Amino acid sequence: MNLDSLKMFCLVVENKSISIAARKFFVSQPAVTKQIKALEEYYGMLLFERSGGNLHITEAGKLLYPYAKAILEDHERAKERLANYKGNQHTPICVGATLTIGEYLLPKLLGRFKQRNPDINLKLQVANTQDILESLQEHHIDLALVEGKVDNPSLMVEKFADDELVLICSEHHKWSRRKEINSDELTGEPMIWRENGSGTRMIIENALNQKGLMDNMDIYMEIGSTQAIKAAVEAGLGIAILSKMAVLREFELNVIKEVKIKDMSLKRELWLVLAPQRFRRQGVDKLLRFFKTVRLK
Repeated sequence: MNLDSLKMFCLVVENKSISIAARKFFVSQPAVTKQIKALEEYYGMLLFERSGGNLHITEAGKLLYPYAKAILEDHERAKERLANYKGNQHTPICVGATLTIGEYLLPKLLGRFKQRNPDINLKLQVANTQDILESLQEHHIDLALVEGKVDNPSLMVEKFADDELVLICSEHHKWSRRKEINSDELTGEPMIWRENGSGTRMIIENALNQKGLMDNMDIYMEIGSTQAIKAAVEAGLGIAILSKMAVLREFELNVIKEVKIKDMSLKRELWLVLAPQRFRRQGVDKLLRFFKTVRLK
């Protein structure tokens, strides 16, 4: 048995296909089959069986899978731990962030951290909340900064900062000279939304549901990019609710207007999220300490 055999076994389980596993491991299908057979001979039992042309994992395979994953993860952690012991700081620390944080807040913070720690390499992955948390659980990233509530007891969650969501419209919109509106006025306007899975969208939907307004909202357009939403609002295609830190530049240029919602407060907390690990690299600990002491302006 070797680690490659376990890696191929896990890929076949996760993709339910030898051909996909071979493509992801950059080897031929016979090479994957050979490794699986070697594992079956080592353990003395079948790990997969074919039925009706489809590949199915056996009960023995189901028992082996979590142990195989743990062995592979421990191997990676061992390599990182030993590299750290040797003073090797070149393995990048991968930070995951939701779109608003990743586009408008985190680059400045990571720049400040890098100035203080030039020997630590950093990578940034930006996606919606759901995708970032999945990457964290699969150990593709070291830590995450997300918007919205994290309902996952297996993750460690700590408040990082506060953020405000604001209603925006174009400079030519009928509300552009109003200081505030009532929340029920939102139902008469085409609204541009972030995509499903976005932390921003979940917070807005919850607030509107509490007011009994969500069923009457006009979901005029869904866009997965904050920058594109701002452009659409500026062009007069509709109104939107976004993080205030994402529209400060447009407020300065006076191309987008903020309108207060009189009877609705849209504040949220930003969260620092970690997956439990037996070993954590020194660089990750340094970054955590930095995030916990930084003050947002």
